Amino acid sequence: MKVILRTAVPPLGNIGDIVTVKDGYARNYLIPKGLAYTASESSMHVLQEERKRQQIRLNRELRDAEKIAQELEKHENAITIHMPVGEEDKLFGTVTKEMIAEKLEEKGFSIDKRKIEIEEPIKVLGIYTVNVKLHQSVTAKVKVWVVRQQ
Repeated sequence: MKVILRTAVPPLGNIGDIVTVKDGYARNYLIPKGLAYTASESSMHVLQEERKRQQIRLNRELRDAEKIAQELEKHENAITIHMPVGEEDKLFGTVTKEMIAEKLEEKGFSIDKRKIEIEEPIKVLGIYTVNVKLHQSVTAKVKVWVVRQQ
């Protein structure tokens, strides 16, 4: 049976590929899971429409990510985290992704903590640059000021 793949199926192919598979595999797995259509003219048209919608969605997500990145990189959007310190300005604990995400939330940015990338653990007072991966091709840099808790 010939099917048109709706999503990338690693052993078979990528989106839009027309592949020949066994009838049972197509009817019992690929088609019910929404991974493929039976190959026909109408299925090709449906797939082309899905591709257009997906491309529009991806472009919108990219534009939104670029807009958020520009807002994040403004100097007034540097965040300040107050931490208790001991001798030689060493922190009790470390600054975590959750803390940074909370401070960004206070500034009006809803950023998932998993998108925040800290290169080295922040254990000393100072100014740090943290990467926020908003999209696979858009990364913003945020200044994090770690200061002594009063």
